[in-house]
Amino acid sequence: MRPVRIVVYVIALAALGSYAAAQDQGPLNEPGQPVAKPKKPADSGQPGGTDQTPIPSQYKRNSPESGSVPTFKSDVDIVTLDVAVIAPNGQFIPGIPAGNFRVLEDNVPQQIRKVDMAQAPLTVALVVEFSNNYQQLYNWTWFVTMQMMWTFANSLRPDDYCAVVAYDMKPEILTDFTTDKMKIQEALQRLQIPAWHEANMFDAVVDTAERMSTIEGRKAIILITTGVDTFSKLTYDQTRKRLQEAGVPIYPVSLLGMQQEMMASVPVGLLQANNELNTFARETGGRSFYPKFEAEYRGVFNDIRQALGNQYVITYSPSNRAHDGTFRKIKVELVDPGGHPLPIKDQKGKPIKYAILTKSGYKAPHEVE
Repeated sequence: MRPVRIVVYVIALAALGSYAAAQDQGPLNEPGQPVAKPKKPADSGQPGGTDQTPIPSQYKRNSPESGSVPTFKSDVDIVTLDVAVIAPNGQFIPGIPAGNFRVLEDNVPQQIRKVDMAQAPLTVALVVEFSNNYQQLYNWTWFVTMQMMWTFANSLRPDDYCAVVAYDMKPEILTDFTTDKMKIQEALQRLQIPAWHEANMFDAVVDTAERMSTIEGRKAIILITTGVDTFSKLTYDQTRKRLQEAGVPIYPVSLLGMQQEMMASVPVGLLQANNELNTFARETGGRSFYPKFEAEYRGVFNDIRQALGNQYVITYSPSNRAHDGTFRKIKVELVDPGGHPLPIKDQKGKPIKYAILTKSGYKAPHEVE
């Protein structure tokens, strides 16, 4: 059993509680219904001890208030993509006609069935590095980061689900997916003093992504991290492949953005960590952030909320119907009627560069004889 390492600082908890009250956008004393838990499988791979509930790999949102119910795909020959088109300032670009989207699967154009705006509830996991690795560098920004995480969680809609997972040597689920904002606040308040030096990021983010992989609807992982992995069981290449296959967008937020800005020379290890985070975000359809100033944190979480709250949902039937278990690469483009790149202009009529965020591919089903 892992040692309990909760250190209570009355002043810090009171400050965070006061901040939460000031930021409250909804009645925290009227929580939503918790997630209906699935039956525990024979080998759940559950981290963090027997008193923790694993992140469900399948569940239904059966809260009366929740509306939409995420379920398994009944047709394995249908692919659904969540796509965000982002301007250079991080804002979502709305109003793009369905006919301007083009989907390439392994460089082959696909027949798009429909393009909708995302309306389904969101499922998001806050995965937080909670180790004393590099803590001497980011300790003074920790409270600001915690405030912004709570502000983000508190801004979720009543039917959005959120979980909090902390990791050092192993991932530990502080609160399972829930609409109850009080549970989220309590989980964040437990993150006070880390006990271990290890930060096994690869293992933690893969564990969370794979548990979320079969959840239908919009979903994402917000990864609060230094980006440094100490000694995960998984390698970087293994992590990259398994995140691609899981198909959950990753939004890394660096804890060391400000510190790296002030360094005369950034250590090679941190540069490598940044590159790895960028790759995880790009290949899963997310976006990475390195806030350099305290005031940037609010904008970072606002940008994430914009990207997650405003998405195009593209549905298509893949032309390759083989159920061979191979990885299919996906590319989404915006084109004009002639098939050329679609120009987008700002309110002043000036062309802008835009980014298209979506997952880099998916793993085809594999039929068992």
